[in-house]
Amino acid sequence: AADRCYGSFDEMAAAESARPDGIEAVAIVTPNHVHAAAAKAFLARGIHVICDKPLTATMDQAADLAEAIGASKALFILTHNYTGYPMIRQARAMIAAGELGAIRVVQVEYPQDWLTEASEASGSKQAEWRTDPERSGAGGSTGDIGTHAHNLACFVTGLRVEKLAADLQSFVPGRRVDDNGHVLLRFEGGARGMLWCSQVAPGNENALRLRVYGEKGGLEWAQEDPNYLWFTPFGQPKRLLTRGGSGANPAAAAVSRTPGGHPEGYLEGFANIYAGAAEAIRAAQAGGRSAALDVLPGLEAGLQGMRFVDACVRSSRQDAAWVSL
Repeated sequence: AADRCYGSFDEMAAAESARPDGIEAVAIVTPNHVHAAAAKAFLARGIHVICDKPLTATMDQAADLAEAIGASKALFILTHNYTGYPMIRQARAMIAAGELGAIRVVQVEYPQDWLTEASEASGSKQAEWRTDPERSGAGGSTGDIGTHAHNLACFVTGLRVEKLAADLQSFVPGRRVDDNGHVLLRFEGGARGMLWCSQVAPGNENALRLRVYGEKGGLEWAQEDPNYLWFTPFGQPKRLLTRGGSGANPAAAAVSRTPGGHPEGYLEGFANIYAGAAEAIRAAQAGGRSAALDVLPGLEAGLQGMRFVDACVRSSRQDAAWVSL
């Protein structure tokens, strides 16, 4: 409708909050530097926010947004969509149930190849803003996909990264943010890990992979083959658990949308995040709290992601020194 087309998010937030049929929630899918101001405009008017990751472009913006979220009665959900995959939910539930025992080693990688050349100089809008530190933030591949890898490792294991040592590179001449990063991780409780993120790895499209090893067994998952989870109890044969098979647990079944054997992944992962957000919003409107908030990424996940990027940049500038998040 013509009267609901707006020239700015400020205008939209003000007008919609004044309407009896105004929007209940807004999705923010802008470049990173717009997240904070846009979210604050809607949160201040009690409109729930579903926002893309990372949380913001800078730590100062993140602190400012965190204050606004704390002062608002509206919910703030962050779309770390890979947490919505059924077999990721299964892996998280298995680890929480102690099936791997104490976690010892976490390895996560997220290589892509789409920035192997200077795409930002050839008219690619996605490349232009993602390689611009004023819009993306100080981290390039670390902020764009490294935050996904970091979030996934923490979401599945239930552990936080305490310290890291990062070696970041900008391989493409003239690029102002990193396009490759190798990061050593120290988790709370003594677990150790490695994270590799790269957007200059030819042959990789969206190769997010996670491996977790504990004293009693290991798990392996790959985003490009998301309906399968490899589980190896120590001393026993490797087992293939499938999303639609008898090995799927209730955590996976609760977010499965298609029959077993039918491809399910990226779009459904987003759908599960949005469905959980809708459930949480409805519960909040009724004066309650939805259990969906226990698994939905929100402010804390966003802050942890920002601390991860900040620590990576600080460490790399100190010749890969160990730094605390």
